[in-house]
Amino acid sequence: MPRIPDLPVNHFRGADGAALAYRETGEGRPVILIHGFFSTAYVNWIRYGHARLLAEAGFRVIMPDLRAHGGSAKSHDPQAYPRDVLADDAFALIDQLGLTEYDLGGYSLGARTTVRMMVRGAEPRRAIVAGMGLSGITEVDKRNEFFRRVFDGLGSHQRGSAEWRSEAFLRTTGGDPTALRLVLETSVGATEAELADILTPTLVVMGDDDRGLGSGAELADAMPLARFVEIPGNHMSAVTDPALGTVIREFLLG
Repeated sequence: MPRIPDLPVNHFRGADGAALAYRETGEGRPVILIHGFFSTAYVNWIRYGHARLLAEAGFRVIMPDLRAHGGSAKSHDPQAYPRDVLADDAFALIDQLGLTEYDLGGYSLGARTTVRMMVRGAEPRRAIVAGMGLSGITEVDKRNEFFRRVFDGLGSHQRGSAEWRSEAFLRTTGGDPTALRLVLETSVGATEAELADILTPTLVVMGDDDRGLGSGAELADAMPLARFVEIPGNHMSAVTDPALGTVIREFLLG
């Protein structure tokens, strides 16, 4: 697959005024897509053609870079990372773009951010929770322990280990380890009772070999209007598979 070029970078102000980046493509119903930890809007949504596929289907695809990621502010001040600030930033983007009707989704950390937004009252027409299972939502601290090990052992992880692969990905995206470690402190999950209150039609999609964040099927079962779809790949490779964009497009058009 030929490499897809990046899109022009726009900026908005985060919840605390931080300068944050976003990209967009297409015209039509807005769909906000939030990338995963260590990643960027380009890597998750543009590089492998998902954004283009949705734009061609008639959507305005809006893709922020989370704070400490990509083209967004990478403060080393812990005060810039209050709990749930990623959801706060996404609400700020919606407000500044004047969006009243939209679809919303994310991959991995972006999926958890999507859930947090719905728990806090966001009402997208439809939602996509990709690369995230039930325990990744309800047991956030356990997942963060893995990333703390990654940061603590930078440069010394055993080749081929999960920590080594995560560090390699961090390096390919040019991530700032100091800023990214602070993002861990913003993490807020959701309880099963809160998930049961989400009445947005939701697609839960996960790679068939994605094992580290719990069960996608169980996450879908926890939300009244959710359904689960499995695609090929593990946590890193599923986002590169055209199937991800295809199932999202079919769900949003359905």
